[in-house]
Amino acid sequence: MTLITDTQALKNFCAGLKGADYVTVDTEFIRERTYWPVLCLLQVAGPDDAAAIDALADGMDLSPVFEMLADTSALKVLHAARQDMEIFCRAMAQCPSPIFDTQVAAMVCGFGDSVGYETLVSKLARKSIDKSSRFTDWSLRPLSEKQINYALSDVTHLRTVYEKLQAKLARNDRLGWVASEMEALQSLDFYITDPQDAYQRIKVRKPTPRILAVLRAVAAWREAEAQRADVPRNRILRDESLVEIAHHPPKDTAQLGRIRGLSTKMAEGWQGKQILAAVAEAMALEDGDCPQPEEKVVLPRGIGPVADLLKVLLKMSAEESDVAQRLIASSQDIDHLAAFGEKADVPALKGWRRDLFGAAALKLRSGEIGLAVHGRRIETVDIEED
Repeated sequence: MTLITDTQALKNFCAGLKGADYVTVDTEFIRERTYWPVLCLLQVAGPDDAAAIDALADGMDLSPVFEMLADTSALKVLHAARQDMEIFCRAMAQCPSPIFDTQVAAMVCGFGDSVGYETLVSKLARKSIDKSSRFTDWSLRPLSEKQINYALSDVTHLRTVYEKLQAKLARNDRLGWVASEMEALQSLDFYITDPQDAYQRIKVRKPTPRILAVLRAVAAWREAEAQRADVPRNRILRDESLVEIAHHPPKDTAQLGRIRGLSTKMAEGWQGKQILAAVAEAMALEDGDCPQPEEKVVLPRGIGPVADLLKVLLKMSAEESDVAQRLIASSQDIDHLAAFGEKADVPALKGWRRDLFGAAALKLRSGEIGLAVHGRRIETVDIEED
């Protein structure tokens, strides 16, 4: 068991990792009562050493580990990296780079959709993980030896998982595929929530520009307030209340107090005044300054059979290439390919996905190839022109 609780020990540990080709990284955090995740424990392993770093220890300065994560000479290996990366990118004001997400790599290596860490450890490292500490409150101190060993297993077994996945990707010449998937995760913009964009995640029935303008204004207020107070959004106001305000914009405190889920105390207090001000500002906008409802792509009638054929081709391509089907193309991709062919703006027609599936999908759609059953297999066949 290795637990680091002071900055000097952390400096020494990070110095020992200098020059390593890669480090494995994981975090334990809590987020139930806050807007921003609270980092409680940080686990790091090099090829020969591993440690759990107590982020909540008195006087702990995480700068040495952040400097290591920013060092582009070493690959940072994570599993299901998005939430960990959000923590690092905010704390560092830059994103660790380069990174390697073993969940994405596993999808490219035939382990199915969104494969879990325990499954990879079992299949690749031939180890099992004690799950009894999974729901630990990592903010409580002291941590037990069992808890620390559980946390360390998230980076020690990850070494073997990474090395075996990396070797398979190299053999199949697919390292570039995973690297291309990592680009978005390494962008700081990916983790920045602009309050003015917060309304886009809220579903509204029959939206109009004015409804969206009010929703944008009150959702932006809630987002900014949640960030300021560092509490979950719904602790401020639930989505349902925002939608009702958007559909029935209140003009005064009395009307605001009748909104479902909004207390009289809130309506009559300083928060109510800010909500009414946001609504009034949105109602005063010129029509042209209101956000426009997203135009739904109208798919032509009769594309169902074409889409079904493309789905068969997708399944065939996934099985033959040993790549997770969901990573190659979504159901929406398939519908758009069936409807618009080369003009479809979908990931399936870009990069390695086009080489693996998209190009053949276009040929199938245009009648250049067909599908034939040979025994238990489905294969593509060229179709000769008359």
